[in-house]
Amino acid sequence: MTVTRDIKASWNAATKLVHAGQTRSQFKETSETIYMTSGYVYGTAEEAEAAFDNSQPRFVYSRFGNPTVSMFEQRMVAIEGAEAARATSSGMAAVFASLASLVKAGDRIVASDALFGSCQFILAEILPKWGVETVFVDGRDLEQWKAALAKPTKAVFLESPSNPGLRLVDLKAVADLAHKAGATVVVDNVFATPLLQQPLKLGADVVVYSATKHIDGQGRCLGGIILGTEKYINETLQPFIRHTGPSLSPMNAWILLKGLETLDLRIAKQCESSLKIARALQGHAKLAQVSYPTLEGFPQYELAKKQMSGGGTMLSFSLAGGKAAAFKLLNALELVLISNNLGDSKSLATHPATTTHQRLTVEQRAKQGIDEGLVRLSVGLEHADDLIDDLLNALKAV
Repeated sequence: MTVTRDIKASWNAATKLVHAGQTRSQFKETSETIYMTSGYVYGTAEEAEAAFDNSQPRFVYSRFGNPTVSMFEQRMVAIEGAEAARATSSGMAAVFASLASLVKAGDRIVASDALFGSCQFILAEILPKWGVETVFVDGRDLEQWKAALAKPTKAVFLESPSNPGLRLVDLKAVADLAHKAGATVVVDNVFATPLLQQPLKLGADVVVYSATKHIDGQGRCLGGIILGTEKYINETLQPFIRHTGPSLSPMNAWILLKGLETLDLRIAKQCESSLKIARALQGHAKLAQVSYPTLEGFPQYELAKKQMSGGGTMLSFSLAGGKAAAFKLLNALELVLISNNLGDSKSLATHPATTTHQRLTVEQRAKQGIDEGLVRLSVGLEHADDLIDDLLNALKAV
């Protein structure tokens, strides 16, 4: 016999991150159980029949349902304020499933042009092969959104803040325009995390995360999750996931549950350090620009303060000397590690033009504000002063 612990809606996010969704077995364990099983046993043939015709809901196969994965889904539902969720094997599996389950040949998607490279590939290369039209707009420009959404549209997809330039989209304004066009609004909220921005409250319909990033937060495993209404999750998404199999493993779900327990503490510390670092770098003679959503002087500062409760763990800066200068800085770092991952407890830096966004054309990168001197920094849990010293010392090598 298993019992799912009740939680109070009035509990704060930090409390829900520790307790929400936990299902205890008859052994009354403190930590969540890892149910490492692919299948499940039925007492009778009639019970199996009832499970498959959904007249008696239960776990039948871990490709599309597992108790440990379900605990992760329910905890994320409690934090995001969604009705339902489905976890996936990676963040990109979540992005792809959220869109591919929605569209068919002849449909139309409008998307912000400031996207992670793999998201761009799905929208610009894969879905058009299926007969789906994708229209890209500058996500910062509401007039471009208005023009693109003047025609019936099946879905809208965007990142805010974007990877790696930290461009913001006015989520409420775009959601209002999208709904008038008949579109489902899908927001990749990975940079903001569920603690700093809640797109569903701003009008979005679906939220996706790479749980690999801040939710794990320690570089241990891959995972993703899609959250939305019960109707979307159960009627649109679940059949796609059931039959295509982008499943999250029970072990990874357990690791992600452990990551959620400390998410509130980590994000608070990382936001504090990120702003301190951005301020220390702002105005440096060798930097053409420093971008951080809640940094005074950031072009979309007012929008950031309006729809985010913190600036996040990510910042970017551009070296005036281009690629050569960026490489010299990266190679001179002693504390910050060179890595294309983000949201880790360790501070990580990468050169997007030659790594995460390398496969975009020069023109596509330029539209996203990704120049040859741009460096993306994921701020970890080290002391901010040590990180500032490392960055300023590395700038001396440029």
